[in-house]
Amino acid sequence: MNTNGPKSSPNPTQHNDMANAIRALSMDAVQAANSGHPGMPMGMADVATVLFSKFLKFDPAKPDWPDRDRFVLSAGHGSMLLYSLLYLTGYKDMTLDEIKNFRQLGAKTAGHPEFGHASGIETTTGPLGQGLAMSVGMALAERLQAARFKDVVDHYTYVIAGDGCLMEGISQEAISFAGHLKLNKLIVLWDDNSISIDGATNLAVSENQERRFEAAGWDFHAVDGHNAEQIEKAIHLARESDKPTLIACRTTIGFGAPNKQGTSGVHGSPLGDEEIALARKELGWPYPPFEIPTAILDKWRTVGTKGARHSVAWENALDALPADQQADFKAAVSGSLPADLEDAILEYKRRISEEAPNWATRKSSQEALKVINDHLPTTIGGSADLTGSNLTLTPQMQPVSADDFSGRYVYYGVREFGMAAFMNGMALHRGFIPYGGTFMVFTDYARPAIRLSALMEQRVIYVMTHDSIGLGEDGPTHQPVEHLASLRAMPNANVFRPADAIETMECWQLALQAKSTPSILSLSRQNLDLVRKTHTADNLCARGAYELSAANLEAQVTLFATGSEVGLALTAQKKLENDGIGTRVVSVPCWELFEKQDAAYKKETIRPDTVRIAIEAGCSMGWERFTGEAGGFVGIDSFGASAPAGELYTHFGITAEALVAAAKKRL
Repeated sequence: MNTNGPKSSPNPTQHNDMANAIRALSMDAVQAANSGHPGMPMGMADVATVLFSKFLKFDPAKPDWPDRDRFVLSAGHGSMLLYSLLYLTGYKDMTLDEIKNFRQLGAKTAGHPEFGHASGIETTTGPLGQGLAMSVGMALAERLQAARFKDVVDHYTYVIAGDGCLMEGISQEAISFAGHLKLNKLIVLWDDNSISIDGATNLAVSENQERRFEAAGWDFHAVDGHNAEQIEKAIHLARESDKPTLIACRTTIGFGAPNKQGTSGVHGSPLGDEEIALARKELGWPYPPFEIPTAILDKWRTVGTKGARHSVAWENALDALPADQQADFKAAVSGSLPADLEDAILEYKRRISEEAPNWATRKSSQEALKVINDHLPTTIGGSADLTGSNLTLTPQMQPVSADDFSGRYVYYGVREFGMAAFMNGMALHRGFIPYGGTFMVFTDYARPAIRLSALMEQRVIYVMTHDSIGLGEDGPTHQPVEHLASLRAMPNANVFRPADAIETMECWQLALQAKSTPSILSLSRQNLDLVRKTHTADNLCARGAYELSAANLEAQVTLFATGSEVGLALTAQKKLENDGIGTRVVSVPCWELFEKQDAAYKKETIRPDTVRIAIEAGCSMGWERFTGEAGGFVGIDSFGASAPAGELYTHFGITAEALVAAAKKRL
């Protein structure tokens, strides 16, 4: 036996057997797949065994019960650690066959944990650092929910993070924010093995993590990651802290593989048959591949079944709540929208059609949110230090603080990537609909988390203002050009660019209704005239594109536009029709929803028998799907400049006159 193994435990033999079951399944599955990462699961098996057997509150028979502890494997490349635990503790859809089919097409055991593939996978991880950041959102959601339903919400968020997670820049945003809010029910177990893919971590990093985390307001403990008693004691201390806690677990990567443990060679490659045979000897594990002796499996299954008493006790506590609180809690967790919200939206649209305000769509968004937040108590708003610019704050939203989690507005600070990841965590936790704002150009900073929102099918709403050269004097560093095209290229993400206050409310309504799709609202800084002056109960934006203004003469030209350029298209329509050229205007607030319409509607809207020109203050990429190869585009395929917005539109030729010229050229 390896002399570096667990040094003490109430029952060291039992602990060793349970931990070695994780190691064996992990090295066997990686070997069978001929790819994967055996090192981390083998190194963190002792830590995971203590966590699951001694602390984690979960019930495999009811994997989604709301008051379970959350376990996040931020170091997602070590996915076999999680899959082994799910199988061993008795999650029904994590079978031994799934383990044997690790990394194969159609298996629940993907190379990195994928949310929705199997019960017990709380989030998709793999892009390092994002799991840690999403866990901050989960821990925040727990505190927010506990402030509203204190009798039925009391759980922890546990994270296993690696050296790579702590190297990624988002880790700093995450630990700073968690420390600031004193999210004391967040406990991070750091796989402190000093090995990265390239070799020892000292090739690239040398900071003192203890001082780093303590400076951010965390508690810190260091333990031997192969000493069950030390691990257990540290987790006990962490649970009693009034701060978030990092537990540095000094481990040996690939623990048990005598020739490869402690080296980068065991990080991301199968051990090989010969080394696995030696590891079996080293660990005292004489069993064939994928075989877990009944006695050991029974110990693990007992760990899984003991959670039933927690879930039953919680259900009893929920039943004891007053009927109205029960209903509110269930509605929040289900993510349903209140019945009166639609009526409130219709009344708002009717009023706006009459008043015809010329708001910037960022202001239109705020006005829409006043209605939404008044009727939907589960929205949690915020901004990355741009509240006064994004206009994401409404009168109903009081700030969230370390001393008061009853509020509904989060000041995220200058942490765009972190904000997006935190919102993913809140959405995954359930109970809230998060939205957060920054400038459209900074979707570049948030994009990796937006991508995970889309991949995990989470309802997260991104309020992205100052969406074009129309922001003016701040110049090209702040003027998005390629961003709309970039975001539209992302699968399962709805990109909305509304043209006025009516379209903005309709886009908000669609974003709230899209329970399995994130939404990006692209909003103007500059004021825009109302283009939808006739009230309709129908949500016209729901079709993605629609004829906003029909031709008064036989249609020869179709103009497509979004957002702030719809007004220019309407002006161009008048000029063309004054010249005897029948012209129609199509507003295109959401490409993605238009793509879902039937062929007949698409043809009727696009009118391929007409000359087609599109206008948008962004790059041309993708617009040929509307205009065809022979059509035209008025926009900007270069970076912007610093000047007042009106001058920039003229300078770059994004004008009604340019639309008219482009149309006449093709007639």
